[in-house]
Amino acid sequence: MQYLKDLESVVKINSYTKNKRGVDRVGLLFDTWLEGLGYTPKIYKRDAIGNHRHYLSSHDKFSKKLLLLGHLDTVFPQGKFEEYRVDKKWVYGAGVCDMKGGNIVLVEALRALKKEGLDIRNIDILFVSDEESGSDDSKHLTAELAKNYDYCFVYEAAGKNMEVVTARKGVGTFFIDIEGKAAHAGNHYSDGYDANLELSYKLQELVKLTDLKKGTTVNVGKIEGGIGANTISPHAHMVFELRYTTIDERQRVLNAVNHIVNTSYVFGTKSKLSGGIQRDVMQQSRESLDLLEDIKRISSQEILHEARGGVSDANIVSSCGVVTLDGFGPYGDGDHTVHERADKQSFVSRIDLSKKLFQYFIQHGDFKKGESNGR
Repeated sequence: MQYLKDLESVVKINSYTKNKRGVDRVGLLFDTWLEGLGYTPKIYKRDAIGNHRHYLSSHDKFSKKLLLLGHLDTVFPQGKFEEYRVDKKWVYGAGVCDMKGGNIVLVEALRALKKEGLDIRNIDILFVSDEESGSDDSKHLTAELAKNYDYCFVYEAAGKNMEVVTARKGVGTFFIDIEGKAAHAGNHYSDGYDANLELSYKLQELVKLTDLKKGTTVNVGKIEGGIGANTISPHAHMVFELRYTTIDERQRVLNAVNHIVNTSYVFGTKSKLSGGIQRDVMQQSRESLDLLEDIKRISSQEILHEARGGVSDANIVSSCGVVTLDGFGPYGDGDHTVHERADKQSFVSRIDLSKKLFQYFIQHGDFKKGESNGR
């Protein structure tokens, strides 16, 4: 199977987000494969990270437009996890399911259509190079390009039962820096303003914002401060993460966070908030569920769906109002570990599903029943 050989070729290239040379080498391979299918690559060059790549097909003005979204980077630095191996059921290696494997699925599905003589149109592809580090650079490009599309399929890994993803939590990372006043803990205790004590009050108030029934979590993941046991702490620092499932919950927590930051629980202390929302929530919508029903009809198969607590670039596109579904890649597990693997049979089913969907979309100009652009 050619696609497994292609998968091997990209997995064996280390594409850690900060390894620009490796990420770009992977991108060049996809350039070659997609140019062979009639795509025109548009390269967004970057100095410190790999180049982002937008592949353009021909467009019919009467058709809707579909964006296929993936990323080229993986999480392990050079020399840490660069093997590729195969057994009867699984393929193993960095990115086999997250998400070089997903990128291979979409390429192989398009190849199958090309072999059958179908001209590929109205389906574009975007591969970014920094998803694993938070898409800090590419999210602006992705959001800008998303405005041009009606639908988006994201090729992150499928669920255990081959679910697609209809919702993902939003996520933000924040920092609070607290300024107190140092004083000798024995001789001048009352002269100090204890930043560590202020941090402790703020920590408890932040954690109280968690609402598990609504899927909202606030986690203070790191704290530090002070000088030593005999000194009232003059400074403290904390890092916390917010995850949420609705816009209303995001606003509730952000309002409360600002109140907590601006409240001095310990006299004399001052606090400053930094950081922000990295990827906004991908909320399940009526439109995304309707698209899922169209996919079931087109593919003649039952397709399950799920919500995930983790984020992906699907959050970005969905937040721009594009009807978005994620999880079109193969099923795998162990991602972000040296045990990452992907199920070989899931490649077969996902390639077949994508081929059917692409073919219908090209021929009808939409996924909706009865829609046609007249070709």
